[in-house]
Amino acid sequence: MQVPIRKPDRYTHVKSDPRLTPAKLVELQEKLRRLMASRPRVAQEVKHLSETGDFSENAGYQAAKGRLRGINQRILELEDQIAHVEIIAPSEDVSTVQLGHHVTIEMAGKQMTYQILGSAETNPGQGVISHNSPIGAALIGHRVGDVVTFRSTTKTIECRVVQIR
Repeated sequence: MQVPIRKPDRYTHVKSDPRLTPAKLVELQEKLRRLMASRPRVAQEVKHLSETGDFSENAGYQAAKGRLRGINQRILELEDQIAHVEIIAPSEDVSTVQLGHHVTIEMAGKQMTYQILGSAETNPGQGVISHNSPIGAALIGHRVGDVVTFRSTTKTIECRVVQIR
């Protein structure tokens, strides 16, 4: 069986954002621990299935081997991410917006509060935005009272920084 060859595009091998909160780091370490614990069981399954016949027509063996490769790849990715992590510790200095801060903005007469974190932890529905997002990037470095302009996909938007904590 031949595996399809995909052309690389701009999202191939995109490095993950190294900036994480301590809670996210603990979550990644736990995920790594679970994967490391499951690897011997899957390796034993591969070994058992390899003994049951011809490799080329042993679908169970092929599937188990694929699962083992996936687990090994994910373990390597997590180990690399953990090795290069930069912990986000919000600064006590709230004179300007920085990574880790909660920022309340006023936009079109409505107030919204966002926490600015790394790309790996974004959840706009919960008010957590990335420092790489248009609004997050625009807010970094501004002070309370500043009017901030940023471009969304369709228009230019203005907002005012109300509070930084």
